Amino acid sequence: MPVPLSYPGVYVEELPSGVRTITGVPTSITAFVGRALRGPLHLPVTLTSYADFERTFGGLWSESHLGYSVRDFFQQGGGTALVVRVHAGAANDTAALAIGSGNKRLKLNAASPGAWGAKLKATVDDDVRLNDDGTKDPALFNLTVLDTATGTKEVFRNVSYLTGAVRRVDLVLAAESQLVRADTPLPTQPQGTSPVEATATGGGDGGPIGAAEIATGANLQPDKKGLYALEKADLFNLLVIPPYSGAGEPGDRDVDGAVVTAAVAYAEKRRAVVVLDPPQAWTTVALAVSGAAAFTGSRNAAVYYPRVKQPDPLRDGQAMAFAPSGGVAGAIARTDADRGVWKAPAGLDATLSGITELAVPLTDGEIGLLNPQAVNCLRLTPGAGHVVWGARTRNGADRTASEWKYLPVRRTALFIEESLFRGIQWAVFEPNDEPLWAQLRLNIGAFLNNLFRQGAFQGRTARDAYFVKCDATTTTQTDVNLGIVNVLVGFAPLKPAEFVVLRLQQIAGQIPA
Repeated sequence: MPVPLSYPGVYVEELPSGVRTITGVPTSITAFVGRALRGPLHLPVTLTSYADFERTFGGLWSESHLGYSVRDFFQQGGGTALVVRVHAGAANDTAALAIGSGNKRLKLNAASPGAWGAKLKATVDDDVRLNDDGTKDPALFNLTVLDTATGTKEVFRNVSYLTGAVRRVDLVLAAESQLVRADTPLPTQPQGTSPVEATATGGGDGGPIGAAEIATGANLQPDKKGLYALEKADLFNLLVIPPYSGAGEPGDRDVDGAVVTAAVAYAEKRRAVVVLDPPQAWTTVALAVSGAAAFTGSRNAAVYYPRVKQPDPLRDGQAMAFAPSGGVAGAIARTDADRGVWKAPAGLDATLSGITELAVPLTDGEIGLLNPQAVNCLRLTPGAGHVVWGARTRNGADRTASEWKYLPVRRTALFIEESLFRGIQWAVFEPNDEPLWAQLRLNIGAFLNNLFRQGAFQGRTARDAYFVKCDATTTTQTDVNLGIVNVLVGFAPLKPAEFVVLRLQQIAGQIPA
């Protein structure tokens, strides 16, 4: 706004440049949905290491593949994971403990279902702060909670049972405790002068989970659960649902077809890619080739075959079969960090460490049968070890001739879409005319030019690599009247050299000087 000119002199104004830098979003935040020993239910918890998973969700468990998938993700180079815990069980799966009796009774429940809650102990004492006159407030008390299994200890000082108290115990525990929650009704009388202790009882790990716990239709209600708990997360790029259906070892299980369908549909909505495990029925290459035709054909999904064998710490290090999706997601994240989302997460650099052997060793000929069916293979390569040897989406079968054949092309497009979606929010409600269009061209063009300089697109020049159009040819007067501004963005993606053809020829005779 111009400065009022009221006196003779020099006036200084700062004019906006119109530059609004668009920042690229992360590309490899991986979401996992499954069953765990402990931890909050239906809440995406951000983890940056496997140690975080052990602290929050209890680590490996012989009844669930989730822990193994998260372990493999971080082991292969993954950086950030979102884990959603689901649970199938009864109300008494949550352990409880009661301190005192009658009007003094303080009832606590474990913060989440699971047998882990039976290891909790709680103590109440009255060693609280003194009033100004040196007396104690009888409504105040200290609460100490101990998880005897892990040694975790929480102390909450000067909490109260009074309804209007600043530190009312149920509110304090809900906000600060990772172990317990207070149940109602709260006590109406103090416990007394001596410490009172109680041990939790009950608690259970529930039964096997199913499609009902993971995906119950388009459940976008306020109590979002299972897969749709990810609505509470701002962003994720990869989605892994470890196998859960069936009996036997975790690696011998499957994912229901209804859950695969729901996961793919939700991933498309969130601009993410589902990393799928091969169905358990694909025990041979022939069965995998025939089964691939009926498997999901989404451009936002990729499947990796076969399953892998790794040492299982819960089986004294014996080599057991596991689903590859967690480790592959980690390899994708590592490739993104090292080279960029436009680099195919496959080849000699996309190694999978810690694998003993593949459940179905593959030859070049067998890979040649699976690759045209958009089944990404894992193989053993001398000198490099086990590597990812495919980079196609499930829409990448040769017969479909899809423009989204390759995984890096699809993920690059999703990256650009999400980055621009977030980066031009400022344009909403701006005057819809040439100044706005020019700013959009400037800022989107600067973002794409930066990607071009990093090697994300084909082309020798920026003109060959991308274009941005936002003018009267894309936004007509009718669009302006309707409050619409249209921006057309195009880019020339890098496609992987999937087939490298080397031609050799003998030279007959001497070539004259």
